[in-house]
Amino acid sequence: MNSVFSVKFKVQTSDIDDLNHVNNVVYVKWMDEVAFEHWSFLTKDTPLPEYIWVVVRHEIDYLKQAVLGDEITVKTWVGETRGFTSARLMEFYKNDVLLVKAKTVWAMLDVKTYKPTRIRENVLKILQRPK
Repeated sequence: MNSVFSVKFKVQTSDIDDLNHVNNVVYVKWMDEVAFEHWSFLTKDTPLPEYIWVVVRHEIDYLKQAVLGDEITVKTWVGETRGFTSARLMEFYKNDVLLVKAKTVWAMLDVKTYKPTRIRENVLKILQRPK
């Protein structure tokens, strides 16, 4: 497994739905925020402004609930990368309890044309960079 990057969230009132737990849409929002933070971390010394990433697929398994006030730790790492796509895996924990696991497939685009562009060695090295 590539290096794991972690981000913490505290469940806020705005994250809660009518069933008194974190709404599924909030997890998708957190997934986007964590992916952005991880990419920013990976590229802090070697910016790649010529590329942008867009989501092409989400797979999410909701295993347990999170409620108001819970401290959530999100762990993410880069999975299979080939062609112009790269998978990002995430796990959401409350303490040591796995709440949600997710996989997002991202496509790398050229920032000027918005067309898919092959992930070359320079980007692959950054995606696989240790924490």
